[in-house]
Amino acid sequence: MNRHFIIFILLLVIVPLGLLSKAYTGIGQSWVNDYSGDILYEILWCLVFFWFFPSKKAVVTIPIWVFIVTSIIEVSQLFFDRVPVTLRETIIWKLLLGSAFVWWDFPHYALGSFLGWLLLDRIYQLTVLRPQKDER
Repeated sequence: MNRHFIIFILLLVIVPLGLLSKAYTGIGQSWVNDYSGDILYEILWCLVFFWFFPSKKAVVTIPIWVFIVTSIIEVSQLFFDRVPVTLRETIIWKLLLGSAFVWWDFPHYALGSFLGWLLLDRIYQLTVLRPQKDER
């Protein structure tokens, strides 16, 4: 199976799930609304970068860098008060950069990066290692 096809299908699932997590009402609503998107956000960025950098080394380095960058973005939210409110309240700003600093986001970023690593490893095995076995 083609790596790009697998990533595309996964993104088609993850993006709507992430957006719908903000509107979810039901059991665990608070956690789903506030933190499940953090996990999906990490996985999304892992997949996007793996689309362009599909190496065995990238399987490990991408999730690490995604975690580092999203953690830096989270800490930068402490300084968002210097950005005009009209800009901070746009949907694009909130989706990409968040709206407030929350310590509890970090474990969810770590979980998302870990799950992203597992997913990238599986995609790598399916699309790079398996075709080589079939050629023998």
